[in-house]
Amino acid sequence: MIVAGLDIGSAAVRVVVCELVRGNKSPKILALAKAESKGLRRGYVINADETAGAIRQAVKEAERVAGARIRRVFVGLGGVTLESKIGESQIIVSRADAEITENDINRALELAETNVADFANGRIIHTIPLGYKLDGKKILGRPEGMRGNKLETRVLFIVCLEQHLENLIRAIETAGLAIEDIVAAPIAGSLPALTTQQKNVGCILANIGSQTTALIVYEDGLPISLQVLPIGSMDVTNDIALGLRVPLDEAERLKLGSENVLSLKKKLDEIIEARLSDMFELIEGHLKKIGRNGLLPAGILITGGGSQIANIEKLAKDALRLPARVHWPNIVDHHSKNQIRDSGFIVAYGLCLFGLGTDLEDTLTNRVIRRTKNKFLRWLKELLP
Repeated sequence: MIVAGLDIGSAAVRVVVCELVRGNKSPKILALAKAESKGLRRGYVINADETAGAIRQAVKEAERVAGARIRRVFVGLGGVTLESKIGESQIIVSRADAEITENDINRALELAETNVADFANGRIIHTIPLGYKLDGKKILGRPEGMRGNKLETRVLFIVCLEQHLENLIRAIETAGLAIEDIVAAPIAGSLPALTTQQKNVGCILANIGSQTTALIVYEDGLPISLQVLPIGSMDVTNDIALGLRVPLDEAERLKLGSENVLSLKKKLDEIIEARLSDMFELIEGHLKKIGRNGLLPAGILITGGGSQIANIEKLAKDALRLPARVHWPNIVDHHSKNQIRDSGFIVAYGLCLFGLGTDLEDTLTNRVIRRTKNKFLRWLKELLP
């Protein structure tokens, strides 16, 4: 079985092609390819034709390397309109013998969706039950088959602006590809980047892209919040270019430390620290909003192209008062020459793991999302020509 993961970022379109070989725990990586993104702003498609051209270029390279035709893709959804909302509900169990059925669970989930505030123009991508109570008592797992009178549920809905989603789908279709499924990019990235233990005890994954920073917070094995901030590593580059009056390409090298100019070091550090402080202040604000600031034992893991900025771990640790670590991928396919050392490919690789029905560790999140994706896929098929 061969699958392709397509990650459409603001700076680059990335494609990973994997094959699941019988007897192997991890998939074989057939191809890694990327092309410069076009027609996007903060992850939002503003020109579908230009974006389609970039997608075609990346897919063509992936096909050349893999030696296989790519017709269907698993797509990562990011961008500034992607966010999460919490819905709650309580229902009276329908059966006379008080046994909870699948129908009761579905009614509770639908009512929770109805109770979500500020949902105009939004489209649900994932529906993730965070917990149930039966007659006021918290229960573990799904309540189907248990007995009680009142069922309560708390649900995380991952949503995006419907126009954003339609523009993305249009670009992919224009590129000549069929969509197998759409997964929120922060969830896809968390599959290879986070361990089950980190997700269970509580952590936040921050994927710092070119123009956005995607956050996802885990606790008890499930995502409890997701947010995309309109700030990324390119903002740091722009600040350096303005502050030091240097061209953008030189500012990028200075940001990554590949060009060492001692006379500029103090000023450079001040510029970088100022912009990253703004970023971590927004992250801290989000954690405060959900009541998790300073309370995630596994801390913050930083990935994406912006994770390569010097001293970012220390700045994150000081600003958030949490353990902080840059996630450096070290995914080696011993059956081919392909290796993933660039964290920019984490989302596309995670999409392959999802598509193959595997994970480096079997996750509760993966199983939950598979149970609730059918409704969204039905809507997707109705939308496509």
